[in-house]
Amino acid sequence: MKLSKVIFIVFILLSLFGCIKEKIDELQFEKDVLNNVFVEIVDSIYMDRRVILPPRTLRIEFKTNKEDTIGFHKELKEYWRDRDSIKNDKTRILIGVYDHVTKISPQENEIIIKEINLSDYTYEISKERDEFTVDLAQFKNNKKFDFQYLSKFPPVNVWDLNDKKSYMPVGALGISRIQFNKTKTRGVLSASASCGGGRCGRGFLIIIENKSGKWKIAEVIHTWES
Repeated sequence: MKLSKVIFIVFILLSLFGCIKEKIDELQFEKDVLNNVFVEIVDSIYMDRRVILPPRTLRIEFKTNKEDTIGFHKELKEYWRDRDSIKNDKTRILIGVYDHVTKISPQENEIIIKEINLSDYTYEISKERDEFTVDLAQFKNNKKFDFQYLSKFPPVNVWDLNDKKSYMPVGALGISRIQFNKTKTRGVLSASASCGGGRCGRGFLIIIENKSGKWKIAEVIHTWES
């Protein structure tokens, strides 16, 4: 084999290795950034089905056609007592997290274009097909939240919205991959939160930025509700 051909092959192999290494480094950078902002994101948008439902409205007694104020006030008092008890409870809040960090959907991309000037951002096509698993082990010692993969539980849409005492998550949360600006100082991702039962869900666009070497949420934009 001619020396020039050997050099060419070596060059191609080195180029491929360089591209693979660069992709791995980019992915690790994204994972590190996500780990930095994950808890802050959850704390900003999570939904807790134990406190999400409002108290019932006054009922009309069928026989007398009058409002049942006695029963209503009793239930209202119990409602606020239970709500305060849940809010003051220091037990870690169980949140179900979708196992994979997925691509930003086409619908969310349309919202992004309306809400954000993307001229500064580099859209990476690979994030439309590549997913990775959220590393929840990073947060096992978090004092406020107990994060568990949603794959451990029944589908979110069959959860009982009125269930306040089981060992099921009180809410579900999913996040997308991050699109960064060219200088890697700002990023944008989408996130969703639900309290289960197919009756409540919200979508968000989250802008993050690096300030003084630490990634933080810069803005949360509420994009949809169901």
